[in-house]
Amino acid sequence: MRRIDLIEPFRVMQLLEHAKELEAEGRKIIHMEIGEPDFATPASVIEAAKAALDSGDNFYTPSTGNPELQQALSTWYKGEYNVDVKPERILITPGTSGAFSLIYAALLDAGESILLPDPGYPCQRNFIRLAGGEPITIPVGPETRYHLSRELVEANWHEHTRAAVVINPSNPTGTLIDPYELAAIATACQTRGGYLISDEIYHGLTYDAKAHCALEFNENAIVVNGFSKRWAMTGWRIGWIVVPEALIDACRRVMQNIFIAAPTLSQYAAIAALKAHVNCEQMRKAYDERRSYLLTELPKLGFDIVVQPQGAFYIYANIENITDDSKTFCWDMLEKAGVAITPGEDFGSFRSAQHVRFSYATSLENIREGLKRLKEALEYTRK
Repeated sequence: MRRIDLIEPFRVMQLLEHAKELEAEGRKIIHMEIGEPDFATPASVIEAAKAALDSGDNFYTPSTGNPELQQALSTWYKGEYNVDVKPERILITPGTSGAFSLIYAALLDAGESILLPDPGYPCQRNFIRLAGGEPITIPVGPETRYHLSRELVEANWHEHTRAAVVINPSNPTGTLIDPYELAAIATACQTRGGYLISDEIYHGLTYDAKAHCALEFNENAIVVNGFSKRWAMTGWRIGWIVVPEALIDACRRVMQNIFIAAPTLSQYAAIAALKAHVNCEQMRKAYDERRSYLLTELPKLGFDIVVQPQGAFYIYANIENITDDSKTFCWDMLEKAGVAITPGEDFGSFRSAQHVRFSYATSLENIREGLKRLKEALEYTRK
């Protein structure tokens, strides 16, 4: 089989595309499928990009990033997590997708594997396959808060395994991993000559708990983060990766050849974003309000939330009280109720037909309307 034939579609995007088609026909669609903030990028960030554009400074930066942004992130890590990270270990990438593509290209030889949680972010599997590696998906459930554990990593690690991935907070479940477990997984990976890769894109969007950075427990952890979620900068395509010093040269060579450098204007915008504390807190509070509303109202419609989310802007709900076919259910709700939610199959195969993901990256007004429509559709179906 050719490598491209192993690349799965990003199913939530297929759902979104059909939702857009329905909107083009004049229908009002409530979007609870896509993980894109509905907030505007902070004004100070936009102004910084304008200033850079006006100055004419729109040329390539070094492949590893604007040194000013690398230093700003180094300072940010000290303030946010009290960890010391040398600026040269922080590589600036075109979004977190660029970061993952970079690290898998640098880490993997053909046939080597990466351990992933199932359910988990679907594109990870494809990033690994494109690099010639093998994604090993490990079923996880409520007993580990939908995260890998040290025991699961140790049981599934083999001689060709290079790393294990933790998504914290999780997409699709919004759950946080216990910090002691995070430290234990990092140790398990290192003692086997591999790495812990920590996806921390939803840090800063947590509720009643704080997410811990993997670097707090292991300086050789590989940490991926970006500006898309916390700072509402999806279209700016700007992220970063923290790598051990031993991997800097390999990553630099990949960057020089694959994308030369991250967008220059976006890097200037990112420097300003790190100072936009008030905007970030306002967004976080709004998400928390939406989360609380859904946690109260979804069970009334028959959705079972086994483990409450503590971060990101997702709820992973069991729908066995309603149906045993989440894919058909989601497409039916889009067509009949005009509500877009994501079927569990996008995130893996483990009990995927029994789950759906709700995104609350849309207004509370839209969420109320969406649940009203779902209630009416479900009542009609049950008649």
